[in-house]
Order: sequence, then structure tokens, then C-alpha cells
Amino acid sequence: MSKEKKGITIPTPWRIKRYYVYALATIVALVLPWIKVNGHHFFLLSFDKMKLDLAFVQFDMQELYLMPFLLMLLFITIFGMTVLGGRVFCGWVCPQTVFRVIYRDLIETKLLHLRKRIGNKQQEPDMSKPENKVKKFIAILIWTVLALIAGADFMWYFIPPETFFKYLSNPSEHMTMIGFVVGIAAFLIYDIVFLKENFCIYVCPYSRVQSVLYDEHTIMALYDEHRGGKIYEDDHGVHKKLVNKQKELQAIDPNAECTTCEKCVTVCPTHIDIRQGLQLECINCLECVDACTTVMGKLGKPSLVTWSSDYEIVERKGKTKYFRPKVIAYMILLVGLMFALGYMSTTKEHMLLNINKETRLYSVKHLSDNKFSVENSYVFLLQNTENKPMKFFFEVIPPKGMEGKIQIVKPSKPFRVVPNVKKKKIVTLRTTEMLADDKRKDTIIPITIHAYALDKDGKPSKIISVLRHTIFVFPKKSILLNTK
Repeated sequence: MSKEKKGITIPTPWRIKRYYVYALATIVALVLPWIKVNGHHFFLLSFDKMKLDLAFVQFDMQELYLMPFLLMLLFITIFGMTVLGGRVFCGWVCPQTVFRVIYRDLIETKLLHLRKRIGNKQQEPDMSKPENKVKKFIAILIWTVLALIAGADFMWYFIPPETFFKYLSNPSEHMTMIGFVVGIAAFLIYDIVFLKENFCIYVCPYSRVQSVLYDEHTIMALYDEHRGGKIYEDDHGVHKKLVNKQKELQAIDPNAECTTCEKCVTVCPTHIDIRQGLQLECINCLECVDACTTVMGKLGKPSLVTWSSDYEIVERKGKTKYFRPKVIAYMILLVGLMFALGYMSTTKEHMLLNINKETRLYSVKHLSDNKFSVENSYVFLLQNTENKPMKFFFEVIPPKGMEGKIQIVKPSKPFRVVPNVKKKKIVTLRTTEMLADDKRKDTIIPITIHAYALDKDGKPSKIISVLRHTIFVFPKKSILLNTK
């Protein structure tokens, strides 16, 4: 809801909009691991079960070629967001920011009143008072519980919740999992309670990367020096403050509108003065925009700090260009990657099969005059990637003109394979036909193995079906003649 004051419409604070985004992101992160479709999760990288669930489709670890596409999608999305909206990811999505808001604004300020108000993030609580020490202890205790939940939630994307709690009931056998949860929680306690926004400023590499991605049309929180007046002077890279009071400012520039109230400074979580211009520490949380909007709105004027671009606010060359070549290039890349990921996901095989030929090329048996049999043996390693036991069988697809001349003699009937267990099967192919008439060397005959599951009617399944190429070695004629 917007408020009207002296002809100026004061929009809903960005802070409230961010809270909605935080709430949505938190709900999605907590609920998503519990949602299953056909027994599969939206995302689950299980090293325990050696499988990957992606978009409710299960893949085997041999199909992890999809992971680079996911990582590329993630990074290109973040980089594209930065080119368009600055460090909007940091201020609106990053878990570090969300956790700090929960701890500082909700627990310390709203619940325990350890901090006086949300609008002053510069002043730390007076820890010399005994009651504040108690409140601080309670705040850390509450956050410890939430950090453990966050650690468990993170693990749910690697160990599904139903398995996680089953393991948790027998902790002595799953200390590695518990160690990860406790380790993540310990890091979050140190990070959120003690390291604070210094993580964003000094630890996170993203603040350094952003300077390469920005251009003059990148939108960010900017102070309008043309309206507000010049507060700082850039002296060879050092921002030198020119004025502290409104009277001093108006003595330099009578038209300057800045009240020097410094609400935009006290509200900043990374402790910067937005009036100095672009700074790496700014996370685009837009708290300074809200503060200035409120102060200037009471005077019937628009905010001096806005979410806009250098091109529009600082250089005043015109309107911000949102759809420029760099942004369009990122969009094309993202769409291309999504199509590639979608296509490769549709090529998923519902059974896995590796074929290795035995070291012995063949065996030859003499049956009677001019009659013989030639056998080739193979090791088939297969895996049923479905959630239920199924029966499998094979057939041989020889080259054109050799149809029906090579048969599978072992196994002789379909066999049962349980889910997610690799099964080794010795397969023997036999021919009694003269497939080649070469006196000098063995003949390599390319063949295709069609492996398939049987449906409930006992017919070959059209979905659970794979083709693998291998060879059948037929001996030279001299060997056939000598096998009497």
C-alpha cells in the first residue's frame, strides 16, 4: 500500500517487499525437499544412494553430465542479474542477508528489543548492561536452533528428509552426517552473530566480481547529487566529506535539498554512506532508498536516493536502457542453456547398461561334417533405475543380411533386477552360420544389443529400452576347418 503526503506518493518500502521475498525463499527452501513426484525429488544429489533427482526425474551418477549445465545456469543467472540490477542477488536472495535480517531485525530488535529500532543499524547494543548480556545470550540460543534447522535443511538436498531422520535415530552410525549439520550450524553462528556484514565486504568474492560486470546502465541505489548537493569530494580515490550540517551544505549550494539527517547512513547494514557514490559494499538492499523516501516525503519531495543508473542519475544522459546488448546476450545464453538441459534430460535412459567383451575372442565347437558353432561371451553390467523390480531381457540386432543368424543362448529367459543395484550378467551369443569366408584373419562384425524391460503384459517396454553397440568376432576359415 502507498501513502499520500503533500502530493507525493510514498510507495510501499522496499524493506517490506524484501521481507516477502525472504519469506517465500525460506518456505521454498524448507518445503521443497519434502515434495516428491513419482517417488522423486525436485533436486537431490545423493552420494549415499548414488543418484541425482532433478525436476522430479531420477538420474544415475553416470548421468552427472547435467551438473555443469546447472552450475552454468546458476552463475550466468547471477551474473545477468548483476549486469541488470547490481548486487540485487545479495540484497534480496543471498542466504547471508536473509539470515542477518532474521537475527538482527527479527530476533534482536523485534523479539528481544536488544536493539532500539530497525532504522539504526550502526549503533551496536550496549553490552555493559547485565540485561543486554542476557538478551544477547537468548538471541544466540534462538539463532543456534535456527542454524541447526538451516544445516539440516541444507543436508536434505543430499540426504532426503525421510532418510535423514531415520539416520538421526541412530546417530552413532551416521556421525559424518551429524558432523556436517553441526559444522554448518557452527559456521552460521559465527558468521551471523560475530562476522556479520564483514562477510559481504571482505570474504565474499562476489563484491569484487561485480565491478567487472557493471556498466553505466546497471541499476543500483544512487544518491542524486544534482538535487541533494555535493556531500563528498573525490580526492584521488579518497572520499573527503565537505559538509556535516544542512546550513554548511546550503552555504555551498543554496538549492541543495539534502537535510543531512543521515537516515540513509544509519540504516545501512554494511555501514556505508550512499552519498559517496558507487561502493563495493553496497548490496542493493535499498534500505537507504526507504529512509530517504520517508524523510523527503514528509517535505513533499521525491527521494534523493533512488534505484536507478549512473546514466540516468549521475550523468543525466537520458533514461536507463534495460534491454541492451549485454543483457540480451545473457538472456540468450540462459535460454540456450535451459533448452540444452531440457533436451539432455529427455534423453535420460531408464536403465543403465555397460557391455564388455571377455578376453577370449570366441570359442568354436565342431558339431558334425561342415557343421560348427561359434560363441562370443560378454559381461553385461546393468542397473534398474526405476523404483520397482523389473524383468529384463536382450535381443541381437545384426547387420543387414545377417538377420536371425546370431542368437542369444545365455541367458535363455528374462531375469529379475531390483532397483538401484548393479547386476552383472554373463551373456553368450552363438552362430552356426558361415558369417564370413576369410582365410587369413578373423572378421569383426558390428552388432547392436537391444536391452529392454518387460511390461506387465510380458511385452518389451518402449520406455525402458536401450541400444548398445558391440562386436561379434567370427574366426577365420582355417580355424573352422581345424576344429574336427
